[in-house]
Amino acid sequence: MTLHEEWIRYGSKNEFTGYAARLANVKEPMPAVIVIQEIWGVDDHIQDVTRRLAGAGYTAFAPDLFSLDGSHPDPLRPERVELAKSFLNSLPPAAWRNPVERDEALNLLPPEERLLVAETLGVLLGGLNTDNFIGNIVAAAAFLRNEYAYSKGQGVASVGFCLGGALSGLLASQDPQLKSAVIYYGNAPSAERIATIACPVLGFYGELDKRLIDGLPSFVENMKEADKSLEYYVYPNAQHAFFNDTRPSYHNAASRISYTRLLSFLNETLQ
Repeated sequence: MTLHEEWIRYGSKNEFTGYAARLANVKEPMPAVIVIQEIWGVDDHIQDVTRRLAGAGYTAFAPDLFSLDGSHPDPLRPERVELAKSFLNSLPPAAWRNPVERDEALNLLPPEERLLVAETLGVLLGGLNTDNFIGNIVAAAAFLRNEYAYSKGQGVASVGFCLGGALSGLLASQDPQLKSAVIYYGNAPSAERIATIACPVLGFYGELDKRLIDGLPSFVENMKEADKSLEYYVYPNAQHAFFNDTRPSYHNAASRISYTRLLSFLNETLQ
C-alpha cells in the first residue's frame, strides 16, 4: 500500500493549513474524513490516524487548528507542545488538571524549561475556545467537498479526539451537508447546537473518564429529545484518550474495538 501525503493550504484566503493522506494509486475522488486533532496539534499520532484512514480507502485530512497563515503562536509551536505533552505524560492522569500537583511537578524542571512548559500548558488547558476553530473546520469540509481533486463531489465525515471530539460534534451542528460525525471522548454540543445537527453521530468514551461520563446521560437525553441519531459506547477500565497509543492512557482493547466500529460507521454513512 502506497500513500501520498501532503500539507495543503485552504480557506478563502489560503489562511489555513492541513495534512492530507490518500492512496497514491487511486486517481478518482474518494469519500473524505476530517481528522480533528487533540490539544496536541497535528502531531505524530494524528498524522498516523490520518494515514490509517487513508489506507482504509478515504481521502483523510487533518486541519492544523493552531496554524494561521502558515505559522504558529510561540506557545503552540509543535516543539513547544511536544515538550508540554512529555511533561504531562510523566504525571498520573489525575494530576493533569490539578493545578497544585501540576505546579509541584513543574517546579522540579529546570527554570527555562519550566517557563516554556507552564506557558504552553496555560494556553492548552485554559485558553482554547472551541468556537475559535469552527471556521477552520467548516472551511476544511467545504474544501474537501468542493475543491480538492481527490474528494471533490464526495461525502465528508468527521472524527475528532478530545478537543477534536467536541469540534466534530460542533461541525455536525454547523454543516448540514456533513454525512456523519464521530466523537472520541469530547465534550458534547449544547442542547441549542444539537437542534441543528443533521447527520448521525457516533461517540466513544472511557469508563474511567469521569468528567465526560458524568455528562453523558444529559447528552444522550438531549439527542433523544431532539430526535437525533446517536450511537455510543463506553469501554470498561478505559481512561480519557484511550485511543492515543503514544500516551500512558492508551487502552488496547478499547482502541481496537472502537476502530472497528469507526470503520463500519464510516462505511455505512459515506456510501
